[in-house]
Amino acid sequence: MKDGAGGEERYLLLSRALMASGKYPEALKEITKALTEESQSVRLRWQARDVFLANGQSTKAGQMVDETLRKVSSDPSTFRDAPNLVVFGRAALAKNADPKRVLDQLFGTALKADPKSREVYLASGELALDKHDFALAAKKFGEGLKQLPDDPELNYGLARAYAPGDQALMLASVEAALKVNSNHVGCLLLLAEHNIDAEEYSDAKEVLDRIELVNPWHPDAWAYRAVIAHLGNYEAEEEQARLKGLKYWSTNPRVDHLIGLKLSQKYRFAEGSDHQRQALKFDPDYLPAKAQLGQDLLRLGEEAEGWELAEDVQKEDGYDVEAYNVSNLHQTMAKFTTLTNRDFLVRMGRHEAAVYGGRVLDLLSQARSNLCAKYDFDIKRPTIVEIFPEQKDFAVRTFGMPGNPGYLGVCFGNVVTANSPAQRGHSVNWEAVLWHEFCHCVTLQKTHNKMPRWLSEGISVYEEAQANPSWGQRMSPSYREMTLGDELTPISKLSGAFLAPESDEHLQFAYYESSLVVEFLIQSYGMDSLKAILRDLGEGDEINDTIAKHSAPMEKLEKDFAVFARERAEKLAPMLDFEKPEFEKTRAAERQRARRGQPSDHNLTAGADWDAWAKEHPTNFWVMSRQAEQLVEDKQWAEAKNVLTRLVDAFPGYVGADGGYAMLAATHRALGETNAERDVLTRWAEKDDEATDAYLRLMEMESSATNWPAVLLNGNRFLAVNPLITPPYRFVAQASERVGDSAGAIAGYRSWLELDPPDPAEVHFNLARLLHKAGDAGAKRHLLQALEDAPRSREALKLLLEMSGAAPQTKTELQ
Repeated sequence: MKDGAGGEERYLLLSRALMASGKYPEALKEITKALTEESQSVRLRWQARDVFLANGQSTKAGQMVDETLRKVSSDPSTFRDAPNLVVFGRAALAKNADPKRVLDQLFGTALKADPKSREVYLASGELALDKHDFALAAKKFGEGLKQLPDDPELNYGLARAYAPGDQALMLASVEAALKVNSNHVGCLLLLAEHNIDAEEYSDAKEVLDRIELVNPWHPDAWAYRAVIAHLGNYEAEEEQARLKGLKYWSTNPRVDHLIGLKLSQKYRFAEGSDHQRQALKFDPDYLPAKAQLGQDLLRLGEEAEGWELAEDVQKEDGYDVEAYNVSNLHQTMAKFTTLTNRDFLVRMGRHEAAVYGGRVLDLLSQARSNLCAKYDFDIKRPTIVEIFPEQKDFAVRTFGMPGNPGYLGVCFGNVVTANSPAQRGHSVNWEAVLWHEFCHCVTLQKTHNKMPRWLSEGISVYEEAQANPSWGQRMSPSYREMTLGDELTPISKLSGAFLAPESDEHLQFAYYESSLVVEFLIQSYGMDSLKAILRDLGEGDEINDTIAKHSAPMEKLEKDFAVFARERAEKLAPMLDFEKPEFEKTRAAERQRARRGQPSDHNLTAGADWDAWAKEHPTNFWVMSRQAEQLVEDKQWAEAKNVLTRLVDAFPGYVGADGGYAMLAATHRALGETNAERDVLTRWAEKDDEATDAYLRLMEMESSATNWPAVLLNGNRFLAVNPLITPPYRFVAQASERVGDSAGAIAGYRSWLELDPPDPAEVHFNLARLLHKAGDAGAKRHLLQALEDAPRSREALKLLLEMSGAAPQTKTELQ
C-alpha cells in the first residue's frame, strides 16, 4: 500500500485479509478509501458489498450491487476480462437474474477468456451450491482443480459439494485444502460441523478455538458454539455465543439460520424452527431460512404452513433444485390415500393402501400398545406415517433431495417416512422397519429429541428383536471378526460411526453395536435404569453424566461393554473354527482396495491351496461353507447333506447367504426327503425375517398337509416382506377360512383381488360367499362381478338364488 503499486489488487488483498481475520471495522475503513481511489473498479464494489454486510450496512451493500450493474451495463467493453465478468455475473444473480444464462453466457465467456481463472470456477461452483445442485457443483470445482491443482479454495468448494452425500469425500477434500492452508477457516468450519454431527463436541470446540485464533468474530463459528451450548443445555453460554456472532451485523439472518439448521439436523425441529423465524424477522426475503422453516414444519407435522412455505420458495427461486423437488413431491403426495385410526395417520399410494394398508395400521397399533407401555410414555397426538412407492420421493420428503438409497425409513419424532416394499432392490421386512421407526417415535418424544444417535438407534434395533426374534440384528461371522479385531467403537464415539463408515457393512455394524450396548445396559443395570436415562435426557442432562448416574461412569462402562461384546463374539458357534487363512485375508483386503478404486500390487485371482488348508481345519466355518457350495453345485447331494447338516447344527442362528439353510433344504428336496426338508425350512423361517423362498415352499407343503395354522403363519411372514404379489394372499385367505377366521379370509381375498388375479371370478365368488355369511350387503356386488366373468358358474348362480330368496333349484332346472 505504501508503494502505491498494484491498483485495485492491493485493496482487494488488504480487504480480504482484514475480513479473513475478523477486523471488520478496519476493512470498512480501507474499502471506503479504496472506492474513492479506484472509483471505476467493479471488483472493489463487489468486495465492498461483503464488507458492508459484515458491518451490518445492508443498504450500502445493496447500493454496491446496483452500482456494479450500472457500470458494466454502461460500458460493457471495459469489463470483458474474466474477473470483471465474474463480478458482473455475481451481481446479476444478486438481482435474481436467470442462473442458467449467467452460468452459460457470463461465466462461460469468462472461462473462454481465461481457462485458469479460479474466480470463474469458484463462482460457477458456488452458484450450483446455492441452487442445491451438488453434482454440478462438484463438477465445476473439480474442473477448476484440474487447472489449479491443490488450490485450497477450490478444494473447500468441492468439500461443500460432497458434504450432503459423502462425508468421506468431504473430509478428503478438506484435508487436501488444509495441507496447503492450515488456517483455511471454511474448511475448519466444515470440520467443526462434522464433529458436531458426530456428537464429538469437545473436538468441535478445539477446531473452533483454531478458527478464533484466525478470526475471533466469524459469525458461523459463533453460531456453532451456540449450537454446542444449546445441546449441552447451557442457555447463558448459548445466548452469549449468538450475540457474539451478531456483533458487527446485528440483523444477520445467517447466524440464526445456521443455529436452527444444525439444531434441526439434531432433530430439534421445534427449536430449529424458532431460529428460522428469527432469521426471517431480520430478513423476510432470506430464502434459506424460509426453505428450512418449511422443512422443519413438515417434520413437525405442521403441514399446512410447511407446504405453503415450500411452494413460496419454489415460486421465488425456480432454479433451486431442492425447492423444485419438494414442490413436485407435494403434488405427488396429494394423490396418496390417507388411512386413519385414533392414533395414526398413514399416507400411501392408492394401490398399496388398498392391498396392505390395513396391515400397516394393525402393525403400528400393536407397536404403539407394546412400546408406549414398556417405556412409560403416552403419545398424545396421532403419529404421521408416510410410505413412498418411489425411492426418490421418499428421499426428497426425508432429506430434501433424491439419493440416500441405503435408508429404509426415518423418524423425525412425530412423523415417520418409509420406503415401500414395491421399490426395494432386495427383500426387507417392512414390518420390522415400521416397528423400528415407531420405537424412535417413543424414545425421541420421551426425550424431546435430546438423545444421542447411537442410543436412539440402539434401542430401536434392540426392540425389533424383542418383538420378533427373527427381526433386528445378531452376531455374524463378519461381526465376530470386527468385534474381536480393533473395530469396536467406544460408546462415547459411537454416534460418529454412522457418519462416514468405511463400508455398508461398517454402517450396519454400528447399528448392531449400538443395540448390543443397549442390551448390555439392560442386562447389567435393568430396564428401569434405561428408562431413567431417557427421562433425564429429556430434562436436558448431558449423556455421559446421565449414564454415570444410572449405570456407571463412561470409562468403566466402555471397558465392561468391550468385555461383554468380546465374550458374545467368542461364544458364537463354539463348535466351529472361524480362523481365516492368511492368503484369504490378503485377497479380501485386495478386493476391498479394488472396490475403492485403489491400486493393487497383487493378483486377486491368485491364492494358496484351499484344499490343503481345509484338511487341517475340518470344522472351519469358511471351509465348510466353501465345501458345501461346491458339492451343491456339483449335485453331490449325499456329501452336501453331511457337510450342511453339521454346519447348520453347529451354527443354527446364522441365516446369511453362506449359512446353509437354503442349501440344506434344496439338498433334502433333491434327495426326496420331504419331512427333513420341511423341518429345515421351518427352522430357517423361524430365524430369518426375509426368507421368502422358505415361506412360500412351506405354504405349499403345509397346504397339502392341511396344516392350516402353519400355512397362515408363513403367509403372514411372506407378506411382512412382500405384500404386493398374489400367492401369499391366496394361501392366507384359504387358511384363514379353514381356521374359522372369516374376517382374515375376507381381508385376504380383498387384497388378492387388488393384485389382478388370473381368475378374478373365483376371488369375487369367495368374497361374495363369505360376505353373505357375514350379512354384508356388498356380497351381491361381488357375486355379480363373478358371474360377469363366469356366467355359467353353477355355484355362483345357486348363491344368487339364495341371496334373492328363491327356492332351491334342481340340477336340471339350473341347466
